[in-house]
Amino acid sequence: MKFAKKVNILGTDYIIKRKNYDECLHFTKDGWSGWCSRYKPVICIGNLETFPYIETDTEIIEKVTLRHEIIHAFLNESGLMSSSCSVEAWADCEEMIDWVALQGPKIYKAWKEAGCL
Repeated sequence: MKFAKKVNILGTDYIIKRKNYDECLHFTKDGWSGWCSRYKPVICIGNLETFPYIETDTEIIEKVTLRHEIIHAFLNESGLMSSSCSVEAWADCEEMIDWVALQGPKIYKAWKEAGCL
């Protein structure tokens, strides 16, 4: 899978890194396959072909993971991650991030179809 090397999030260029399973400690805990730094503009996506616990659909999973991490980046750049006050806060809620990442393409398609982009 090939991704862009960077993405502009609300005026900040985020570097997109793709790393093998054994190159990042984040990948070994809780089954994570990507992360977005809160402290610097970096998104890291796992090369899922190197993950011992993922066997199929690696391309689809990597795309969903990148969308998920980009949503985190938008919340970071909007100031919402730091102002939502706690680890349990809505802007850090993985279910909410997943919903936006999974439904985003459908929302975009509807906006495009409606002519409101």
